[in-house]
Formats: sequence, C-alpha cells, structure tokens
Amino acid sequence: MLLPEKCGAVCFVKYFLILILKLRNPLIFFDLETTGTDVVNDRIVELSYLKIFPDGKEESRTWRVNPGMPIPPEVTLIHGISDDDVRDAPGFQQIAQTLANDFEGCDFAGFNSNKFDIPLLAEEFLRTNVDFDMKKRKFIDVMIIFMKMEQRNLAAALRFYCNKELDNAHSAESDTRATYEILQAQLDRYDDLENDVEALSKFSAHTRNVDYMGRIVYNDQDVEVINFGKYKGIPVEEVLEKDPGYYGWIMKADFPLYTKKVLTGIKLRKFNR
Repeated sequence: MLLPEKCGAVCFVKYFLILILKLRNPLIFFDLETTGTDVVNDRIVELSYLKIFPDGKEESRTWRVNPGMPIPPEVTLIHGISDDDVRDAPGFQQIAQTLANDFEGCDFAGFNSNKFDIPLLAEEFLRTNVDFDMKKRKFIDVMIIFMKMEQRNLAAALRFYCNKELDNAHSAESDTRATYEILQAQLDRYDDLENDVEALSKFSAHTRNVDYMGRIVYNDQDVEVINFGKYKGIPVEEVLEKDPGYYGWIMKADFPLYTKKVLTGIKLRKFNR
C-alpha cells in the first residue's frame, strides 16, 4: 500500500478506511431520531446522513425536523430532543425534495435500518408526494450483520469492533458515524464477509421484502406472499382472489402507506392480466 509522504497515524487510519469499502454507488449511512417507534404514526425529529463516495470522499448533513406532533417526554429522555428544539425547524415536507436529490443514485446503510429507519423514511416521502423510490436501492443493515456475527447493540458493537466508546448515544450524527466505522471494522474482521454492497445488502436482510416492513415477501419461487396473520405464506394473488374483502381491510387498517401501495400494485397487475 502506497501512502502519502509524511503520513502520520491518523492519516494512515483514514487512508486504510477509505480503501476498505468497495463501492459502485455512493453509500448513505443514516440515522433517524423520532417521536416513537410506530412506523405508521410516528414522525422524524432528526435526520443525519454520511455519504461515502466510491473515491472515498465524504459528505455529511444533519437536520432537526418539526414532526408536527408533540414529542413524548419519555422519548425526549432517550434522544434529548424536545418540542422546543424543533419548534422552528422545517417540516419533512420542506426538506423532502432536497433529501431526494441528495439520495439519488445512492445505496443505504444503517443500524436496524431495514426494520425501522427505511420503512419510516419511505412513509415520510410518501406523505409529501415526493417521488423517491428507495426500492431501486440496496440496503445494508449493520445491526443484522452484527447480530448474525456477535449479537450485541450499537454501543457494544463500536466497543467490540473499534475499541471505542459511543459518545452522545441516540444522537443521530454520533450513531451515524459509529455505524460507518462498525461496517468498516466488520469487513476487516470477517474474511467470509464479502466487500460488496449487493452481497452485504443480501446478508443483512431479514427476509426478501416486497414492502419495507416485510408484510409481503417473496417466497422461494419469487412469488409475493403474505407474511403475517391467517394468510401467512399464501400468495397475495391467491388471497385477493379467494377473499376480495382482504384488500379493503388492508387499505382501511393501520398499515404503512408503502405496504398499501405494493398491495394495490399486485391487485392492478392481476386485474390487467
């Protein structure tokens, strides 16, 4: 490895970390702080991202976001963001197009992002009618890699992989940077963990989701099937044919907008055939 002249310890580490992550597209590490953990009803109060380009260049940005609803006191105790902190902040509607522009052509990575951050972000975009289809992108969930390899939380992951303590835990910016460093360390530690975004995305997936929340998934024959309730494992088209009222129940119930959009797409596809 050829390093720049007069490269000290910090420079060496920086240079090594840039080389370790092989990228075809820019990779967005991001973290959300929210009003709660309900993907359908809760809202973003802080969003931070770190964009890593294939050449190693970095860009980062953090927004406080007015959720348009009160932040519960017990949630404020966790991430430290109160109603007063976001009173004059923009709503998601005001930053959605900027985010869509910044995220265009990027893949995504986060900690527990496949289960929470990605579905919630998708809901926020759908509410604003900003056309940003994240299903075209690949997702790496560092927590899933960690759970499959070691089974710990974010602070323990940073301590285990990087020998560092997580300062300002539940700060979106701090958690985002920690997630980036953990993925780099995971690639360095595990020889059988392929340094490729598509491979990492597949490895860190719970299931082969059709919607972000995994209410509808692909089975081994690449057929969309219901993944919950009494019809779990049954092809969606078969359910819609045998139980016409099922579609109406989903559309009226408290399901994510994207789940409803996916179900509608399958229904229309079947109708058009």
